[in-house]
Amino acid sequence: GFKDVIHDWKAQSWNPEKLLDLYQRAGAKYFFALANHHDNFDNWDSKYQPWNSTNMGPKKDLIAGWAAAARKHGMKFGVSVHAAHAWSWMETAQGADKTGPYAGVPYDGKLTKADGKGTWWEGYDPQDLYEQRHTPSPGFQELPLIHTRWSWGNGVTPPDAAYCEKFYNRTADLINRYQPDLIYFDDTALPLWPASDAGLKIAAHFYNVNDRVHGGDGVLFAKILTPDQRQCMAWDIERGVSNELEPTPWQTDTCIGEWHYNKAVFEQHRYKSTKTVVQTLIDVVSKNGNLLLSVPVKGDGSLDSDEIEIVEGIARWMQVNQEAIHGTRPWKVFGEGPQMADYKPLSGPGFNEGMGKPFTAEDLRFTTKGKTLYVFVMGAPKSAIRITSLGARSPLFGGKVAAISLLGSGEKIRWQQEDGALVVELPKGATNELANVFKIEPSL
Repeated sequence: GFKDVIHDWKAQSWNPEKLLDLYQRAGAKYFFALANHHDNFDNWDSKYQPWNSTNMGPKKDLIAGWAAAARKHGMKFGVSVHAAHAWSWMETAQGADKTGPYAGVPYDGKLTKADGKGTWWEGYDPQDLYEQRHTPSPGFQELPLIHTRWSWGNGVTPPDAAYCEKFYNRTADLINRYQPDLIYFDDTALPLWPASDAGLKIAAHFYNVNDRVHGGDGVLFAKILTPDQRQCMAWDIERGVSNELEPTPWQTDTCIGEWHYNKAVFEQHRYKSTKTVVQTLIDVVSKNGNLLLSVPVKGDGSLDSDEIEIVEGIARWMQVNQEAIHGTRPWKVFGEGPQMADYKPLSGPGFNEGMGKPFTAEDLRFTTKGKTLYVFVMGAPKSAIRITSLGARSPLFGGKVAAISLLGSGEKIRWQQEDGALVVELPKGATNELANVFKIEPSL
C-alpha cells in the first residue's frame, strides 16, 4: 500500500537554498511548502502524527528546511495543508481489487500496529496514516464520489470527534513551530466545515499567532469562497483564472506539470512552456491576483533539466520586466483583445485552465504603479499596436500620453494618440515571444 512508498522516499539530493535561489531569480516573493497532502503524511517533526518525514522516508524536517531557506531569501513563508479529507479519500484502502489475480484480497487500509511485527514499519500504527477505523461511506469504491462528497455531504461517513481534534492539534503544532506568514487549505472555505468547527479554530489560531509574531499581515487561502468570506480569507483558484478584475486580492495555484512528480511528463516534454507560465502570470496580476506556481521535485529532492530550463526562462523575462509585475495594482480594466471573448467559466474550485483561446500579440493586459501604466503585449507584434483604452476620447484614460518606453530597450518609441486609440509604431526591440511591456507615462 501507500505506506510502503514512504519507505523508498529519501530526498537525498534536496537542497532548499539552491532551489530558493532559482525561484527568487524567477521573481518569487513568497514560497509555499507542502505540509501534508491527502496521503495524511506530515512533512515536519510532527508532535501528533508519527507518520512524518523525520521518523521515516527522508528522515528530515522538510518544513524546517524550507522555512529557513525562504526566510534567508527574504521571502514570506507559507504552508499548504491538504490532509483534512484523508478520512474519506483513503477509504478506498478498505477495499480490494474486483478482478484479476488479487480479486477480493483486502488492501492494507485495516492494518494495525500489531500487524507490523518484523516489518520496516514495526512500532507504527497504519491507522494513524490511513484513518480507517470507521465504516466506509456507501459506494466508497466508486472513486468519482470523493469529489461529490468534498464538502462533507452526499452520504459521506462523518468524521468523528477524535479525527477532527487530531487534525486541529497537528495544524496548530505546524503553526506554532514554524510560524508561517501564509497558510493554504485545500478545502471549501475552512477544513472539516461544516462537519466540525476545527477549521474555524485553526483560522483564529493562525491569525492570532501571526499577529503576535509577524505584526498581523498573515493571509489564509482557501477555495470556493463567498464574497463575505473573501473579506477575511484570500480566494484560491486551482488550475484556473478569474474571468474578471476581482475587487479583492486572490490567487491562482497551478503546476507546470502534475501535482506530484511524474517522470513521464519529463520524458515526453509535456510541461507548461515558459511562455504559458509568463502569460498566465500577466493575466492573473492584471485582474488583482497572484500566481502560485508548483514545480514538482523528484523523489530525490531535485528538479529535472526541463523544469530548470522553464524556470530559468521565467527568470530571464522577469529580470527585464519585473517592475510591471511586482508592487503593481490593477488598472480600471484588465485588458483588451480577442482572447477576452473566449473565456470559459470556472468549474467548482477552478479548472478552466487552457480551455480558452490562446493569447496572441493582439491581446493586451494592464497594470499600474502610481501614475505609470504598463501595457503587456502578449507576444511579439508584427505591426503597429492599437490600444483603444488609451485613445484621446477614451473615458478610461482621460488624458494625454507624455512618454512611452519599452522595458529592456533604449529604443525611442514613436506613437500617436488618436481619438479612438493610442497607436504605437512597431519597435524593433519588441521581439519577445512571451510578452513585451510598454511603460506609459501620462502628462501631469
